[in-house]
Amino acid sequence: MSDAAATARRWLDADPDPETRAETVQLLDGGGSTLEERFTGRLEFGTAGIRGAMGAGPMRMNRVLARATATAVGRALLADQDAPTVVIGYDARRHSDLFAEDSARVLAGLGVASLLLPGPLPTPVLAHALLRTGAEAGIMVTASHNPRPDNGIKVYWSDGAQIVPPIDSRISALIDEQFDGGGLPAEDDLADDDDPLITRGTAADVESYVAAAAALSGLDAPHDLVVAYTPLHGVGRDVLVDTLTLAGFAPPHVVEEQGEPDGAFPTVEFPNPEEPGALDLVLALADEVGADLVIANDPDADRLAVAVPTGSGWRPLTGDEIGSLLAEHVLSGGSGGDRLVVTTLVSSRLLSAQAAHHGVRYADTLTGFKWIVRPGLDDPSARFVFGYEEALGYLVGDLIRDKDGITAGIVFAELAATAKAAGRTVLDLLHDLWRRHGVHRTALRTVRLDGPDGDGRMATLLAQFRASPPTEVAGHRVLATIDYAQPGTGLPSSDLLALDLDVGRLLLRPSGTEPMLKVYAEAIVPVTGDDVVGSEATGDTIVAAIVDAAVTLIGSAS
Repeated sequence: MSDAAATARRWLDADPDPETRAETVQLLDGGGSTLEERFTGRLEFGTAGIRGAMGAGPMRMNRVLARATATAVGRALLADQDAPTVVIGYDARRHSDLFAEDSARVLAGLGVASLLLPGPLPTPVLAHALLRTGAEAGIMVTASHNPRPDNGIKVYWSDGAQIVPPIDSRISALIDEQFDGGGLPAEDDLADDDDPLITRGTAADVESYVAAAAALSGLDAPHDLVVAYTPLHGVGRDVLVDTLTLAGFAPPHVVEEQGEPDGAFPTVEFPNPEEPGALDLVLALADEVGADLVIANDPDADRLAVAVPTGSGWRPLTGDEIGSLLAEHVLSGGSGGDRLVVTTLVSSRLLSAQAAHHGVRYADTLTGFKWIVRPGLDDPSARFVFGYEEALGYLVGDLIRDKDGITAGIVFAELAATAKAAGRTVLDLLHDLWRRHGVHRTALRTVRLDGPDGDGRMATLLAQFRASPPTEVAGHRVLATIDYAQPGTGLPSSDLLALDLDVGRLLLRPSGTEPMLKVYAEAIVPVTGDDVVGSEATGDTIVAAIVDAAVTLIGSAS
């Protein structure tokens, strides 16, 4: 019997799910490469959790892996304290409710208490409940904006943030122990679903978040705004609508076909508001109702997308544009040099210029909100007021310690209503920033390195760039090269290479989950003679040329 077949038979003993049990039996009967692929190795635990396509075996997301993850979290907690509590939330993807129930029963079987939130809810509600209750950890069952076949689990720790080293490595090692002979959780190891260590959440847990989120919009702020909204079949609708209306806005117009939570995502190929076509239905609704603003959340409502009207239709804003506008609204409405704004290395440099203009603190971090919240946590003298990443993730204030598409939507609606009350538009506000700091245009391109040795080719390609970086890109001089894999950057080591150009910058970063290289570019163009539109067009031309040249360099090197 092969090692994969032996693993599959042990898996059957631990698997409570009839669907994946039948799939495993079918794989055992067929044997071959598919069996080997599914039962050799396991999904990696990283990026604050674990995520992947649903299916049987340790290389897929399923109830066995969810139970093993909860076991590892529980054991990590019990190693440091006697009576920890975990808050558990879940979205509306397939089997999310089962993963959450299993997690609560696993933890209770270990002697760990849990609060299981009531029904499918946004990730920010879980993150808020964790801080509000003072629990020692949080588990959120979600695959966020991943494709429809996926599911996953995010893990938070007692500081309210997603886990970082060394906690993530401890949990990963504890999962490994179960696979390497320690034994996967069996049904007899789990407590009953009515165990006294499992507390069932109520509507009050959601209402607490809604009240706190609504309070981010000032009572005296303008609220006259017509909003068209889509949750993209996710769990954001009820919480977003309740929060907007409690804040003083009229109820938004919701895309009916995408309003109900549905893990099958029937109207979109890819439930990510950044994807082409994902906003088509809400833009059509916006035209129908004469909306002033379009907002959208991803399926677990931790991201925000925005579109604004122009003379010729609707313009979806980039993540960097939304981030700079939110930051300006927050910074203009407060005071104090102890305020801190944070963004990632691959996001626009505009936030740095805004921070300098307002006299507040600024920090760069690695990609991901588990890093964005760290400067505020690490420095008690700093007051975190805003953080963002270019992939539509934003955090306004300290209500939670993760990205939040609900509160970001409320604050963006307030800034749009404020502009409307003054007879201006959101684009007018963006142009104000560009006049002050220069037009910042950004672009992202992904280069897939397909084939059996894609990861190896990508590593070789980056090594070549590090050994012999270009002296110019698209005719623009390279002023400096920064390798974030090397010590001395002030940040944890990361496989990221940055080239400062005389007109902006270029960054290369491999995907952490597949053989794909991400190419980020930014061009900064001063506005002369108040020709903002012309400077924007120039910036777009320059940044496109930088990206094209970088892709050509990658192609020739690979």
